[in-house]
Amino acid sequence: MIVNQLKNLRTTMTTIEYVKMILSKVSFDAKLFEKELKKAVKSLVIEEIKQLRDWCYEQFGMIYRQILHRCFNRFRAKIGFS
Repeated sequence: MIVNQLKNLRTTMTTIEYVKMILSKVSFDAKLFEKELKKAVKSLVIEEIKQLRDWCYEQFGMIYRQILHRCFNRFRAKIGFS
């Protein structure tokens, strides 16, 4: 049932909104959070990755800073992250 609800939500949400929802839901577990973040970054375009990065650091920077660094550092040169 939950899977069907997520599929229905997915059709009305943008990809970035969907990713944010998933990351919020799995944020209780560091390994799951990192797995979902890596998967999300692969599915986004550069501008969305920038938006996601900013949102992630704002929402989860205090608890998952190292994970965020690992996931976003590979894009630093490509899209000008500071």
